[in-house]
Order: sequence, then C-alpha cells, then structure tokens
Amino acid sequence: MNDIATTAGYTAIQDGRALRITLTNPKRKNAIDYDTMAALGATVRAASADPAIRVIVVTGEGGDFCTGADLSAADEYTARGVTNEMILAAANGMVQSLVEAPIPVIARVKGSAAGIGVAIALAADLTYLSEDAYLLLAFINIGLMPDGGAAALVAAAGGRALAAEMALLGQRLPARKALEHHLIAGVHPDAELDATVEAAVAKLAHGPRRALELTKRTLAVAALASFGAVLAAERAGQCELLDSPDFAEGVAAMLGKRKAVFAE
Repeated sequence: MNDIATTAGYTAIQDGRALRITLTNPKRKNAIDYDTMAALGATVRAASADPAIRVIVVTGEGGDFCTGADLSAADEYTARGVTNEMILAAANGMVQSLVEAPIPVIARVKGSAAGIGVAIALAADLTYLSEDAYLLLAFINIGLMPDGGAAALVAAAGGRALAAEMALLGQRLPARKALEHHLIAGVHPDAELDATVEAAVAKLAHGPRRALELTKRTLAVAALASFGAVLAAERAGQCELLDSPDFAEGVAAMLGKRKAVFAE
C-alpha cells in the first residue's frame, strides 16, 4: 500500500488499483473542516489523473461516515481569515471532484451521513449503507439550507418530493428508506458490508477504464446536467444564511440543547 495523503482529517492510501479515502475525525463523528475539504478535493482530482488508480473508496473511521461540517472550527476560521465563501467553495470543489472523477467512486457508509456527509455519500457512483446507517439534511434546523449539491443529488435519484421532505423537515432517512427511494445501491448487515464493497472494488479495478469513464460521464449528463448551477445557487443562498440571525439562534439552540426560536 502507498500512503498518498495523511492529514488531520483524512487518510488516502493507494491499495493496488484502488484509492481508499478514510475520514479520520471519529471523536466528532468525522465532521469535516475547511482544510480537509480543500485537501480531499485536491487528492481526488490527482487520483483522477493517475492511470494507475481505477476506483476510489470513501468511508469514515469508526461508527459514522460524516456528520457534516465541523462547526467547532468557526472561531479558528475567523482568526485565519477563512470566509464563508471560501468554505463553501472548498465544499463544492470536494463534492464536484467526486461527481466529475473519470473513475468510479464507492461510498461505504456506516452510522450517520449528515449535511455535507450526505453530499459526499451520494456523489459516489455506488453507495452502500450498513443497516444502522441514515441520511440527514438537518440544515433547516439551524436556519441554513443544503449545500455541497446535497439537494440536487437527492433529487436526481429520489425525486423532488423526497428532496423537499429531507431538506424542509430535516428528519433522518433510515438506510432501508433510502434504498426504497433508490438513493443508494444497497443496504447490508455489518458482516456483509465490507464484502459487498470489496466485490465492487475488485470488478471496477479491472474494468475497461475508458468505457467506465464515458458511462459515468453520460449518467452525470442524464441526471446532473444542472449540477453546476445548483452549486452556485447553494453557495449564494448559504452565504446569506450564514450571516443571518436565524443561523446564530440555531447554533446557540443546538449548543444549548434547546429548541430554536427563529424570527417571526
């Protein structure tokens, strides 16, 4: 195995023809910060240009996939001059790198995939969940909107009604429901999840690279033709909301473990 990248937020290891990316912030359920998003996107783009890499696998360390953006880093961002626009650009670039990668991407999801974690999971071409896993777009609960293309990725597979339900109500979608709505490729017991992922890795790693690339590109045209426009709209909307009193109240309520009281 060849260690491609090791940071505070993730590792990327080349294992034969596979690049295995693991989010490594288990104490915060693999919440992801600005530096990790920017670096991870660069790692995926580099892997996409490497003919020796034929498939990418993304997962999370421990019992969760990714619980979204790491809000605890807000003060650090301010001190460093990292703006909301920069954070959203990094998030969009990371997810777009997965969607546009010319090689197949597999997501192995256990536990929670929330916020930008949903976008990472559904940006993959094949998304496999454990039976205890769930998807959650909880942005509305703290006065925000989905970003990273999450709403578009849900709508592309499950339809506008499901995307609206997840985005507007901010409730968990259990793994089995996600499968019923065709959001993911499969749900498996823990004992079978890894075997399913590895079987897909083995097949794709030795598949016809150019045929896989053109197939993936065509599927993206069919289902995600407006993805760039969605990312731009999300970025503009989220930047506005991040400066709003409702977001400040939402975060205060979350940290205080109370119900948010938004403006009338």
